[in-house]
Amino acid sequence: MRLPLIKHIVEFVDTHDQDWVVETIELMEHLADAPGIKDEELEVLGELLSNLYGALEVSKEVKNGADKKEALNGFMKRVMGSIN
Repeated sequence: MRLPLIKHIVEFVDTHDQDWVVETIELMEHLADAPGIKDEELEVLGELLSNLYGALEVSKEVKNGADKKEALNGFMKRVMGSIN
């Protein structure tokens, strides 16, 4: 996951609507099931999907009253904690 991408997607959700991101996730998950897709392509889709899901989590926290910067940092701390 990359914090700058998540932050950029959160800004998109703020400007537009989270439904756009949800529909993008659905499309990308459908693409991942396509016959003949290469491992490298699956890795790229997976990385993009994780950033999109992360942005939705951060957006939800911001809508619940959290400061955007604190929500981003808190999310990344949770992710790093789950990796360790």
